[in-house]
Amino acid sequence: MRVLRVSHSAVVDAWRERERELRRRGVEVRLLSARAWDETGRVIPLEPRPGEDVVGVRTFGSHPALFLFDPVALWRELGRDVDVLDLHEEPYALASLEILVLRRLRRLLTGRPRTLAPYALYSAQNIEKRYPPPFRWFERAVLRRAAALSVCNVAGEIAVRKGFRGQVHWIPLGFDPAVFHPDDARPEAVPGTGGRVRVGYAGRLVDYKGVRVLLDAVETSDTLRLDLVGDGPLRDEVAARAARSDGRVTLHPGTDAEGLAAFYRSVDVLAVPSLVTPGWVEQFGRVVVEAMACGTPVVATSTGALPDVVGDAGLLVTPDDVPALRDALERVGDDPALAARLRAASIERAATCTWASVADDYEAMYASMTGSRTRQVAPPAPGAEPARDVEVVVVAYHRPDLLAQALAPVAGQFPVTVVDNSSSPEVKSVAVAAGARYLDPGRNGGFAAGVNHALADRLAPGADVLLLNPDAVVEPADVRRLSDALAIGPRLASVGPSQVDDGGAPARVAWPFPTPGGAWLEAVGLGRLRTREDFVIGSVLLLRAEALDDVGTFDETFFLYAEETDWARRAVARGWRHAVVPGAVATHAGGATSADEARRERTFHASQERYYRKHFGALGWQAARGAALAGSAVRGVVLPGQRGAAARRRVTLYARGPVSQLERTDGPA
Repeated sequence: MRVLRVSHSAVVDAWRERERELRRRGVEVRLLSARAWDETGRVIPLEPRPGEDVVGVRTFGSHPALFLFDPVALWRELGRDVDVLDLHEEPYALASLEILVLRRLRRLLTGRPRTLAPYALYSAQNIEKRYPPPFRWFERAVLRRAAALSVCNVAGEIAVRKGFRGQVHWIPLGFDPAVFHPDDARPEAVPGTGGRVRVGYAGRLVDYKGVRVLLDAVETSDTLRLDLVGDGPLRDEVAARAARSDGRVTLHPGTDAEGLAAFYRSVDVLAVPSLVTPGWVEQFGRVVVEAMACGTPVVATSTGALPDVVGDAGLLVTPDDVPALRDALERVGDDPALAARLRAASIERAATCTWASVADDYEAMYASMTGSRTRQVAPPAPGAEPARDVEVVVVAYHRPDLLAQALAPVAGQFPVTVVDNSSSPEVKSVAVAAGARYLDPGRNGGFAAGVNHALADRLAPGADVLLLNPDAVVEPADVRRLSDALAIGPRLASVGPSQVDDGGAPARVAWPFPTPGGAWLEAVGLGRLRTREDFVIGSVLLLRAEALDDVGTFDETFFLYAEETDWARRAVARGWRHAVVPGAVATHAGGATSADEARRERTFHASQERYYRKHFGALGWQAARGAALAGSAVRGVVLPGQRGAAARRRVTLYARGPVSQLERTDGPA
């Protein structure tokens, strides 16, 4: 697997251990970082290790949300053929938008790669902020197209409310167990020895970190002694209070990772007294994990991500509560049994945050993003069973000759149900002869109703469902390839094969969701810019059983066309996704079961109207309708022959309204 990862903060050598661990597992990670970045008040230059695949890129600006990378360097790097683009930048950051815009522009100008690799984002923003335009628009656009989001707190829930449709992965911030570990050679310390409890604090000396609260707690205690490591705006105030503390408060300069680990091991308890502010709450608390890995008990405030990080391995107190903080720190010092229990729990809990564990999580995220790709799916052995149970549903309407061709490869290989919307004796005869179950709903309720009729009485409850048009043919080996893709892509709701027509010409099977904006791009002749693959057409489509249970069945108001688009959109809203498996191939004649082309066109556009009204409301539909009218009117004038005539018919259809025109001409559908 090839990954291009972008992270301006990867200037910190210790934080690049995640990529090193991934490379040890065979993942090809190329890392782009800033050449230098201000981390916690100190500018850190990028200093790659020998042979390390990391490139420093010049940056413009110093705010994490307002800086930009050198576009020339990005342009060059974005030309690489990768499986995943991992943006370790916030969705609202200008850098995220810059990278994605350059990537799309590069594809449009060069024509390569044909399909853009899925991208992941990172977010630690655990306060639901409404950014001013245009940042609000940037954030929503970036979120809506992301395949995955890595978070270390509740940022994922906020992102979903803002339009994120991919899969959220909770991945902690990591640490190096070779550096942060208990000192087993040192005898077990007994907190409070000599009537003193040594309290440690490591981090920025800023008010929102609760530094003043911690100083107040220590100054009102007879037993607590405080050592602080760090720097920041409150340094002078802390130094002044330390000077008059009679040795009870000591301020130390910043130190490297080894020095910090030694500091954790030297104190009886680490205090993390973070506050709640209108613009910030604790996003993770890396010092908590590092201290726990050293076997140091932690007392933290119950704010932000701290309760999830600390768990039962420490004590939690109310933010900005001096007596509660003092009492908790003294309690750890006064109760050796409690300190021992917290020490053991801390070491165990921290083990889930090693760089090896973090690499496991990232590897799983990348696999979930690329699970549909053929290079991730081993070819099935001859006669091999599919990775998951599969049953086949065919909705037929006359044309027993085509139905016989569709059933021939799959009948006897999988449980098959034929739903006959035409109530035809010939269709029944073909289905029974092939060994398929035959169901006659007694009416032509459309494709969605036919599928739902079969789903209401499953032949294989709990199996995945292959929807197969009677004018399509797919071989069992290709069904198994689809099944294998679902098996390794846990958030795939549906997968479909590549398709060719009966003459062998390839056909497009994955499309972007229809939107009013997309309709206007089509109207002005820029539809080729819409290259997203949001959903797969339903002519040959394998649906995951768990997704069917979660999303529900098809909407029967769509008589024909757009029912799979609607279902796919509902699935995406619930965190699922859809993909094509290029290694699987099916043949699809396309429209061969219908001889009335005019009615088929009316039905298609009526379904489009229903889709727009359902998902974008009346205003969204009117915007899309205006685009169809404008585009068809121009084409009706400039295009010759049959194409111009078809465009003029669409003008009439959209002027009168596709749904009303269909019902007036063909009756309710």
